[in-house]
Amino acid sequence: MSVALRRLPLRARLALGYSLFFAAVLLLLTAGVYWVVRNALLNEVAQELAATAALIQQDFLTSAGSLENYLDDPDLLVRALPPGIEGLETPTLYVQVADARGVAVATSASLRGQHLPLDPALRQAAMAGRATGAVADLGPGRVMQFVAPLSDGTAVIGVLQVAQPLRGVEQTLRVLLAGLTVTAVVAVVAAVRGGIWIARRSLRPVEEIAQTARQIVRASDLTRRVGAAVTDDEIGELTTTVNEMLARLEQLFTAQRRFVADVSHELRTPLTAMRGHLELLQRGITRGSAAQAESVADMLREVNRLSRMANDLLLLAQAEVGLQLRRAPFQMDELVLEVVRELRPLASGVTLRPELHEQVTYVGDRDRLKQALLNLVANALNHTPAGGEVVVTLERDTREARLQVRDNGPGIAPEDLPHVFERFYRGNHAHRAGGAGLGLAIVQWVAEAHGGGVDVASTPGAGATFTIHLPGSGPSQA
Repeated sequence: MSVALRRLPLRARLALGYSLFFAAVLLLLTAGVYWVVRNALLNEVAQELAATAALIQQDFLTSAGSLENYLDDPDLLVRALPPGIEGLETPTLYVQVADARGVAVATSASLRGQHLPLDPALRQAAMAGRATGAVADLGPGRVMQFVAPLSDGTAVIGVLQVAQPLRGVEQTLRVLLAGLTVTAVVAVVAAVRGGIWIARRSLRPVEEIAQTARQIVRASDLTRRVGAAVTDDEIGELTTTVNEMLARLEQLFTAQRRFVADVSHELRTPLTAMRGHLELLQRGITRGSAAQAESVADMLREVNRLSRMANDLLLLAQAEVGLQLRRAPFQMDELVLEVVRELRPLASGVTLRPELHEQVTYVGDRDRLKQALLNLVANALNHTPAGGEVVVTLERDTREARLQVRDNGPGIAPEDLPHVFERFYRGNHAHRAGGAGLGLAIVQWVAEAHGGGVDVASTPGAGATFTIHLPGSGPSQA
């Protein structure tokens, strides 16, 4: 059954579920109404019988005749009717008196020779002075009887049974049940049809979204979007989410195509150079030891460049899948001095100096921060001509620590500033300085992985300033 249901369309399952729920509620409501009406009718009959029994007891005490003659009196039933139903058609009323053993000693003429059944428990309760009511079978039908003690004024002399047929009550209940059943069937049919209509109307926007998504997939056109929803509800939220997902996918596919193109372009140059040198060596053109050494040095340089590029790409790929940082406290001022000391031999006429305002202890990944700072300083040295200056500054305040690399080189063109942190992006000066364009992308990832960021400010001809912001509880004075 569950497999068959899963194969049904969603609108059919929604309509079926709604109809079954409505049918269950309607069944409970029908049963509740039937039970309430039935109990009300039976209670009304029981109250009438109790009132009749009380009238018979009182009338019997005031009469002077025998019990048999009293029950044979044709006016007994009229006198025994409660005042509330006087003037109406006299209902059938059965009266019977039994002795302590349960043997009927007197019956009313309305019984026509029949005897009302008397349960031993009811008889004992009546002889003990307690009155009870019960439903019993009499002939082909059922009666509601009230069993009460009959007293002569001094002691209980027998058991008084007053009964009334339930034909009218049962007929009323049958009519009520038939009406409720017909009403329930009509309501369920209407609920099924209404559920199908509601489900179809509610799922129409979802079908439009699915159809548009299929068209996008078949056409491989990620620039298309699902039409905006006219309502601000769950369907509207789904439409917005799908459009955001399509925009994200378009961005990722565009970035992937650009990434593949950039990697292919970056690999072509060193591979072409290495192939040229190998062909020269193979042909024996570079027979001199100096020429051979130069070719080998060029190839080694290109191999190192490829190796650095592969390592940078691996790091960025690991960052995209959630590379975990190793956080531990370290002295950030010592890190700055260490980077300056390692890169000073590569300065080539450029002044490289630190500028430390205070000692700072930071909790983070020292190796990754060192790699980011090395990339920034190396980038500044590559873009600063001889005689220029590169300054590495460490600052802190109550909110963050800042690592700043400032140079007085040619600066960055305004049109290049928004793209400097993109992978493989290189402006005109960057092309002249070499590099694969991955260093600044790594700097940005390291800063963001520590909960911070990196920004750049530059004026053409006046140098550039890169600042790594490291907020949080990390910075503290040593």
